[in-house]
Amino acid sequence: MRAVTWQGKRDVRLETVPDPRIEEPTDAVIRVTSTGLCGSDLHLYEVFTPFMTPGDVLGHEPMGIVEEVGADVTGLAPGDRVVVPFQIACGHCWMCTSGLPTQCETTQVTEEGMGAALFGYSRLYGSVPGGQAEYLRVPQAQFGPIKVPAGPPDDRFLYLSDVLPTAWQAVRYAAVPPGGSVAVLGLGPIGDMCCRIALHQGAAQVIGIDLVRERLQRAKARGVEVFDLTGHDSQDDLVEAVKAHTRGRGPDAVIDAVGTEAHGSPLARTQQQAAGLLPKAWAAKLHQKAGTDRLAALYLAIALVRRGGTISLSGVYGGAADPLPLMSLFDKQIQLRMGQANVRRWVDDILPLLTDDDPLGVDGFATHHVPLADAPHAYKMFQHKEDGVVKVVMHP
Repeated sequence: MRAVTWQGKRDVRLETVPDPRIEEPTDAVIRVTSTGLCGSDLHLYEVFTPFMTPGDVLGHEPMGIVEEVGADVTGLAPGDRVVVPFQIACGHCWMCTSGLPTQCETTQVTEEGMGAALFGYSRLYGSVPGGQAEYLRVPQAQFGPIKVPAGPPDDRFLYLSDVLPTAWQAVRYAAVPPGGSVAVLGLGPIGDMCCRIALHQGAAQVIGIDLVRERLQRAKARGVEVFDLTGHDSQDDLVEAVKAHTRGRGPDAVIDAVGTEAHGSPLARTQQQAAGLLPKAWAAKLHQKAGTDRLAALYLAIALVRRGGTISLSGVYGGAADPLPLMSLFDKQIQLRMGQANVRRWVDDILPLLTDDDPLGVDGFATHHVPLADAPHAYKMFQHKEDGVVKVVMHP
């Protein structure tokens, strides 16, 4: 089959790889019909390269048609249409039954000290072949895949794999009070959807902050109050401008939907680039022991949120030695919540919204649909924020 493979820093290629097959009785194999390109994929493209191996199959946002199921998979049958969550979880361990499938005790990558295995996401998360491919082996298929009805286009359901539950959890973790305010940092796919969900759930004021004109315009068109990072002389200037629009206190909650590749962190960016020049084994050890993130977005969140407010982190961070302003966090009595989205925990809340009324605008959410063969260009375009790109969907 054809699949998108990682070959090196900023180097992805469409190659022929072995077809997946049933290896365990809890496996399924699906024929992929649509697969998303996620901002987290760009971390592998640029930052987390020490944990990648040439030939790794990328992607963790697939959906498609079941081709084959293992003997212990009773809830699926060939021909079923399914969305595959990005995490691999069993559904029956203590963590899964506690609503934390991202910490699944059956699939935890204990040798790396990490949580549940993820599709297409480096050796840190199990080196499981991903979904930017023509076919996908799905471990723990007795629990993971979400059956969806035939008929509507893939875009109606595809985002159940990651974007929708990640944004939904980010908004829930933000705990915006009734009639309250929330600021969303970064208006890429997750931040954009966070704004939509916060408005849908009744936030009185949703503020979107970014520096890409097309993203700001897209959010503004849906009723978001937007602030352009480039229109302010300093972070302090932006903070004061937002406070002026939130009764002088700052928003009740801030969602950081940016993560480790934030603009405005030149020193950390230089450190990440320098680590990429080291031999892979050394770079991996450095990242795990002394790695730092580009923390501009997190620092901004801490400065923006009102005293006693909540910061919700959905952007991926991976640094082991990040310097945090703990005095400010403590003094402002800030609540901080974070983590990978627990996809299956939120599916029942989200599915009723994927109707013909389409209140979250999923049908038109993707800005670009491309064939799988265009993956190398799509990664580059997404990395450089070209051509108004917000969300790319690829089709094998």
